Parts: sequence; C-alpha cells; structure tokens
Amino acid sequence: MKKILSIVLALCSIFYGPEILCAAHYDKPQLTLEKTGVVINPSIDSAFKNQQSDLQVSGSGTVIKLLADDNDGSRHQKFIIRLTSGLTLLIAHNIDLAPRVNNLKVSDTIEFYGEYAWNEKGGVIHWTHQDPRGAHAAGWLKHKGQKYQ
Repeated sequence: MKKILSIVLALCSIFYGPEILCAAHYDKPQLTLEKTGVVINPSIDSAFKNQQSDLQVSGSGTVIKLLADDNDGSRHQKFIIRLTSGLTLLIAHNIDLAPRVNNLKVSDTIEFYGEYAWNEKGGVIHWTHQDPRGAHAAGWLKHKGQKYQ
C-alpha cells in the first residue's frame, strides 16, 4: 500500500506540480518519497508563491553557489541552494551561534530546518541554530550526516 501511495504521489507531483500535495499533506512540513529520496516541500513553494514569511520549514536542496561570509554584526555563512522544484533559497547560517558547515561544496546536498523569509529571488532560510534565549524554535543544517545547530 505504501508503495502504491508513493507512486501516486510522485505522478501527481510530476503532472500537477507540488501544489497538489499541499492539501493531502497540509500538516506535514515535507514529504520524502520512498526509495527515490526526493524531498517535496510544498510549504516553501506555496510560501514563495503567496509572498509569506516567518514560517518554520524543513527540506533539502543542492548547493549551487557559495558566497562570502557576511561579517556585519552577527557573522553568517551564506550559500544558495536549489530545491527539486527549481526554487532557489539563500541560506544564512549564523556562525556566531552555530558551527560553520565544514567542507561545503557546490553540488552538495544539504538538509535544513529554519525560518523562511520571502524575497523575489526565492527566499532566505535563517534561524538554522539554537536561540540562546530559547524564545525561537531551534533550527539546524545537516551535511553529509553531520548536524550543525
């Protein structure tokens, strides 16, 4: 039964786009299709389409560009990823509060849990660390099996 459901969801996603999965998986932050490992995150695509921000999201993407660290104020490691939907996101990872992602390279896969902020280029994922005050949900990045938070 799970195999059939996975095939149906994969076909729906291909023919109707990730939006079709929003209604069926409204309460889940992401859906990983069995055996393929493809992560579908309709909440990010929907948030982009609706210009929403301040949403806790999770997902994964492929690193397409490494950027210089932002050293103004709190230091941030920055890079751009592409989701399977084609949407691009800037990851702004606070390296004053969490360790730097080691040996990150273009074409690497990275998983994330953080806060989405909309912008016209796709959006930004930040809060990929623990909040020292404990007022915000703790986020993280995962690269090659190691979690950075």
